[in-house]
Amino acid sequence: MSSNITNIIGNNQDKQGFLETPPKPQEVKIPLHLKLVTGAIAGIIGTCCIFPIDTIKTRLQGSVGLYSSPIHCAKDLLQKEGIGGFYKGLGANLVGVTPEKAIKLAANDVIREYFTDPHTGEIKIHHEIIAGASAGFCQVIATNPMEIIKIRMQMQSLKPVAERQSTLEVVSHLGVSGAYQGTASTLLRDIPFSLIIFPLYANLRKAFADSKTGETSFMGNLVSGCLSAGIGAAAATPMDVLKTRLQVSGAKDRYGSGLSAITKCTADIWSEGGMGAFFRGVVPRVGVVSPLFGIALVAFEIQKSMMKKNMQK
Repeated sequence: MSSNITNIIGNNQDKQGFLETPPKPQEVKIPLHLKLVTGAIAGIIGTCCIFPIDTIKTRLQGSVGLYSSPIHCAKDLLQKEGIGGFYKGLGANLVGVTPEKAIKLAANDVIREYFTDPHTGEIKIHHEIIAGASAGFCQVIATNPMEIIKIRMQMQSLKPVAERQSTLEVVSHLGVSGAYQGTASTLLRDIPFSLIIFPLYANLRKAFADSKTGETSFMGNLVSGCLSAGIGAAAATPMDVLKTRLQVSGAKDRYGSGLSAITKCTADIWSEGGMGAFFRGVVPRVGVVSPLFGIALVAFEIQKSMMKKNMQK
């Protein structure tokens, strides 16, 4: 008799779902405007840490045969311009990097949340790729003006003294249309870069996560960010070289604009050294992008974690 009662109760519980595994609690979502703020702060922190390496990378890519190595470039820069030479263009870069990183990190986060299953917390790999590519596309509205101003400033010392310009003069000379010179090549670089790093970063974080708590340590986040960004930076270097060539002063007169400019510039780079010419500056580029994104992504995650804890109180 008692066993029948137990069976009846058990069946009723099963029907009502009492014995089913409860769904995973939904994660607290941070509002878009706060994601933008945290992304901006994360980008500023990362940029200030690695800007000298970025200056060396730009000098190597923007000049042909002037430097034999990154070390040669750094020594020459230090001797001729001092420490300040490594930070030329930082002001303009920070003005640009604030919205750029804000858009990039926030866009990826928002789109990932949209595709994430609310019950399991899982997201499919093709949705991760879509989120990353979309973030890369969205960021170009801020990236292109920032990059072209930064490149022009970093190349100033290679010009005769009479032809050198201040940041304001560079901005004034470019104008709105000039600030978006080379946009197509920037898109060709940033979309592939972002669709590589964001999915890779997310999955590396899972691999480094604690098996019991599911949390990833500070070092795990940093290594994940540096590795994913380094791989993405190396893969996108050919387009970065192309973009740099199309955005230096005088490039429009030399190559024109649009698809024909990309074609001419590509042929020009190839004639200088074949495939190797497209990877000129790859070491300093990886040296720039890898720690920049590693630091920025860690700063982004820390800020998000703090916000979520405050929102749960």
